[in-house]
Amino acid sequence: MEASAGLVAGSHNRNELVVIHGHEEPKTLRNLDGQVCEICGDEVGLTVDGDLFVACNECGFPVCRPCYEYERREGSQNCPQCKTRYRRLKGSPRVEGDEDEEDVDDIEQEFKIEDEKKKNEYIVDAMLHGKMSYGRGPEDDENAQFPVPVITGGRSRPVSGELPLSHGHGEQVLSSSLHKRVHPYPVADHELGSGRWDDKKEGGWKDRMEDWKMQQGNLQGPDAEELNDEMALMDEARQPLSRKVPIASSKINPYRMLIVARLIVLSLFLRYRILNPVNDAFGLWLTSVICEIWFAISWILDQFPKWLPIDRETYLDRLSFRYEREGEPNMLSPVDVFVSTVDPMKEPPLVTANTILSILAMDYPVDKVSCYISDDGASMLTFEALSETAEFARKWVPFCKKFSIEPRAPEMYFCEKIDYLKDKVQPTFVKERRAMKREYEEFKVRINALVAKATKVPPEGWIMQDGTPWPGNNTRDHPGMIQVFLGHSGGLDTEGNELPRLVYVSREKRPGFSHHKKAGAMNALVRVSAVLTNAPFMLNLDCDHYINNSKAVREAMCFLMDPQVGKRVCYVQFPQRFDGIDRNDRYANRNTVFFDINMKGLDGIQGPVYVGTGCVFRRQALYGYNPPKGPKRPKMISCDCCPCFGRRKKLPKYSKNDANGEGASLQGVDDDKEVLMSQMNFEKRFGQSAIFVTSTLMEEGGVPPSSSPAALLKEAIHVISCGYEDKTEWGLELGWIYGSITEDILTGFKMHCRGWRSIYCMPTLPAFKGTAPINLSDRLNQVLRWALGSIEIFFSHHSPLWYGYKEGKLKWLERFAYVNTTVYPFTSLALLAYTVLPAICLLTDKFIMPPISTFASLYFIGLFISIFATGILELRWSGVSIEEWWRNEQFWVIGGVSAHLFAVIQGLLKVLAGIDTNFTVTSKATDDEEFGELYTFKWTTLLIPPTTILVINLVGVVAGISDAINNGYQSWGPLFGKLFFSFWVIVHLYPFLKGLMGRQNRTPTIVVIWSILLASIFSLLWVRIDPFVLKSKGPDVKQCGINC
Repeated sequence: MEASAGLVAGSHNRNELVVIHGHEEPKTLRNLDGQVCEICGDEVGLTVDGDLFVACNECGFPVCRPCYEYERREGSQNCPQCKTRYRRLKGSPRVEGDEDEEDVDDIEQEFKIEDEKKKNEYIVDAMLHGKMSYGRGPEDDENAQFPVPVITGGRSRPVSGELPLSHGHGEQVLSSSLHKRVHPYPVADHELGSGRWDDKKEGGWKDRMEDWKMQQGNLQGPDAEELNDEMALMDEARQPLSRKVPIASSKINPYRMLIVARLIVLSLFLRYRILNPVNDAFGLWLTSVICEIWFAISWILDQFPKWLPIDRETYLDRLSFRYEREGEPNMLSPVDVFVSTVDPMKEPPLVTANTILSILAMDYPVDKVSCYISDDGASMLTFEALSETAEFARKWVPFCKKFSIEPRAPEMYFCEKIDYLKDKVQPTFVKERRAMKREYEEFKVRINALVAKATKVPPEGWIMQDGTPWPGNNTRDHPGMIQVFLGHSGGLDTEGNELPRLVYVSREKRPGFSHHKKAGAMNALVRVSAVLTNAPFMLNLDCDHYINNSKAVREAMCFLMDPQVGKRVCYVQFPQRFDGIDRNDRYANRNTVFFDINMKGLDGIQGPVYVGTGCVFRRQALYGYNPPKGPKRPKMISCDCCPCFGRRKKLPKYSKNDANGEGASLQGVDDDKEVLMSQMNFEKRFGQSAIFVTSTLMEEGGVPPSSSPAALLKEAIHVISCGYEDKTEWGLELGWIYGSITEDILTGFKMHCRGWRSIYCMPTLPAFKGTAPINLSDRLNQVLRWALGSIEIFFSHHSPLWYGYKEGKLKWLERFAYVNTTVYPFTSLALLAYTVLPAICLLTDKFIMPPISTFASLYFIGLFISIFATGILELRWSGVSIEEWWRNEQFWVIGGVSAHLFAVIQGLLKVLAGIDTNFTVTSKATDDEEFGELYTFKWTTLLIPPTTILVINLVGVVAGISDAINNGYQSWGPLFGKLFFSFWVIVHLYPFLKGLMGRQNRTPTIVVIWSILLASIFSLLWVRIDPFVLKSKGPDVKQCGINC
C-alpha cells in the first residue's frame, strides 16, 4: 500500500474514480529492485537458484511465482501474452497436463503434500476471485485466468488519474452481464477461512523426525541446563494470560447479606406505606407511594447486576513468551484502530492529532498496527492537519520508543508537572527532549495556522495545493475519499524504521441517503479496513481519547488471544478516565461509580456494556457470527417412573453410522459459518463486494498477497459509497447497530444476545484518557443525549424488555442491567414529583405520611440504616471514595430533574408524534484561567426545572418555619419531618446552585430575571396563605343573637 499514491476520490454509483497528486510534499520511497508482476503488482522475485524468476520462456512476460502457480493450478495454464502453455519450473508442484514434460527432474517438489493452511489459502483465493454477484457464465472462461476483483459497472472513457487494475499487456475488462447463478466455491472438509494469508513454506517433517529421534535418545541433545531453561520458558508460555481475582469474601459476603436484608426491609416499608393511607392528603400520599414503588424497582434493576463483582489480572510477560519468541516471526494479532471526527471547529485538530500520535507510538509491532481516521465532515482542515501529523510522527514515534515515554500524546507529556528525568539514564535524553519540545511547538504553530485559515471559507470553496478543488467542499454531497499517509512504502521515521499505517477516510455522502451519523461512519471504517488490512481485532477511540498506557492493546490481547477463553470474547472494554476535571468533580464527570462499581459487577456475569470508546473488538463478532460452540453436556431425559418431573421425552434413534458420521460432524465449532457459506445470500448480508465478503470469512485476518494496491483502493472506494448498505443487514445485524444516538449500547447488546461475553480490563495505569465537559450546561446536554438514546432503545424493536428471549443466550442479571440502561430516564418523572412534594407539604401544612407509631418508626430507621450500610460496603470492596459516591448521588438528582426529564419529553414527542425537538446551548461568558470553563454560564432550557424546584423548596422552608413560629410550640414536631424532606432536596441540588452563582457569587442576569419572576409568583401565594394573621372562625351567635 503506497503512502504517496495521492488522494483517491470517487463514487462507485457514478463510476467516478480520480487520483489527486501534488497536494503534499513528496516523501522518500523504498527502492524496488527487479521487475514487477503485471498481474498483482508485486516483485517478480528470484528462483531457488538465485536467478530472476521467468514464468514464460517464450515471451518473458513478467509474472511472479504465486500468480504463475495460481494460473497453473486454477486458471487456463497459459501465458497471458503469448498464450503458450506454462511449463513446470523447478520448485513447482506437478499439475494435470505435466505428464508429457520430461525435461524437468524435480522429484523433491513433485509429490509435495500441502498442509492445511495452504489448502485454506487456495480455497479462499478461489472464493475471492469468483464472481459472487452473478457467478461465471460461458463467456467468462476466457477471462478466468485473471484474478481481478469484481466491481460492477463499466466506463466508456477513462477518468483522469484512474487507478489501473493491471499494467501493460494482458489487461482485461470484466463483463457485468447477468448469468445463471453458479456458486464458484470449492468444497472442503474443514472450516473455511480459519487460516491466515501467509507465505510460510510447507514441510517441517524433518524437524519432527529429529525431535522424535531426540526423544528416543538417538541424537545428542543440548546441554541439560539449556534444556531446562527452555522447558521453563515453555511452561511459562503455556500458563493462562489472565486470571480472575475474586473480591475478598470478608468484603463481598456482608455486602450480599445486606442487599438481601435491604430488600426485606424495603418490602416491609412499602407494605406499611400502602396499608396506611393519609385521608386528608390522599393525593399527596398516592403520589409519594407510586414514586417510592418506582424507586424500589429502579434500585433492584441497578443493584442485583452488582451481585458478582470481580477484578482481573493480566500477564504481559506470558503474552510475549508465547507470541514474541526471539528468532521467530512475531505472532501477535494485527489491530486496526478507528478514530472518528466530524467538525474540526468543535473537535480541535490538535486534540485529534495528539490521539493519532499516541496510536502510532504505542508499544506494539508496527507492521501489526493500522490507524484509520474517519472524517465525516469531509473537512480540508482535518485532511491538512493529518498530513502535518504524519510528518511530525516521523520524529515523535522514534523519540517515544527510544526513551519509553509515557504518555505518548505530546501535549499531555510536555504538560505533565512531574520529574521527567525520573528513571532516565541516557545522557542524550535532556538534549533530545528539548529539541523534540521545540519541534512540537513548531508543529502546534502550523496546526494553529491551518485552523486560523479555515475560519473564513473562500467563495469558490477550498483549493488544494495543486490547484484542484477540494472534493469535500459540499459536506452533504461529495465523493468518497481515501488517502494513505503512512504505509509500508514511504512510512519510515527519521531513523529509517517502519511506521504504522495511517489512512484518511471520508465516506461518500449524497442527498436522499440516510448516513446514520457516527454508527454509519464506523461501519464504513469496518469495511474499508477489511479491504485494505483486515486485522482480526479493532480498537475504537473518540478523537479526544488518547492512549495513556502504551501497552493498552497488549492488555486486551491477554484476553482476546488467550487460547482458553479468548474465542468467546467479543470485546474488551476499558474504563474511561478524564483529564482537566476540577479537583472536587462538582458534576460527577469522572462517573467513577459506574466505571468502578457497576462495570465490575457486570464483568462477573456476562461482561460490561460497550460505552462507545476505549474498546477492542473481535471483528468476527461485529460481523454477526455466533461465538464458537463448546462441548455440549448430555441433556437429562425423563424416564418412565413417577418421581421424574417434566415431560417425558423419547430417546432419538441413532444408528452407528449417524453416531460416527453425521452426528459427530454437527458438533463442530463453527457449524454456523458453514451453514452460512452454503445457504446464505452473501450479497444481501454483507453487500456486493467480493473482496470484502471473502475477508469476512478470515478469522485470523490478512489480505491476499496477490491483490494489487490499486485494486484494493478501488474496492475501498466501493465499500464506502453511500448506497452500499442498501438492502443489506448493515446496522440491523452487522456492525454498529442503527436506531439510536447511543449506538454503543445497542451494538454491545446484540453481541451479548448472540452468546458472546465481554471483558472489563482495568490496568493500573489508565489505558486511555479523554476530555469531559466540566461546565454545568455542557454536562447536562451530554447527559440529555445519553438519556434520549436510552428512550429510543426502549421504544425500539431491540428493547431489552422483549428482545433476545428466543435464543436464550443473554443471562438474566445481564438483561437486568440492559433494562436499567433504557428505563432510567423515566425515573425523572418520579424524581420530579418527589422533589416538589416537600415544598407542597410545607406550604399546605399537610404531609405524605400519617402519624408514626413507635413500631412503624422501625421501618424507617431500618430502611435508612440499610441504605447507608449498603453504600459503605459497596465503597469498601470497590475502592471508590465517599466523596465520589456523594457527588454521584447529587448529580443523579440534578440530571434526573433536568436532562432526563427533557429526554423523556423529547423521546415521547419523537416516537409518538414524530416531532423532533432540539435543546440548544448558548455560551454567555468565558474565562481563560485554569478550570475557567467550570464557571462559564451557558443558558439552556435544561436549567429551568431544577431552578424552580430549588426556589420552591427554599420558599417552603421559610413559610414552614414562619408558620411554626406563629402557631406555637406544638407545630414544631410535625414540621421537622417536612424540613428534613425539603433539606434532602436542597442538599442534593447544592452543586447546581453553585453552578448558577458562578465564581465569587457573580449572579448572571438571566438568573436574576428568573428569580424575580419566581419570587413574584410565590409572594402572591404567600399572601394567599397569610400565616401571620390569626385565623377567625366567624361571629359568636350566642353573644349577638343573630342567626347567620
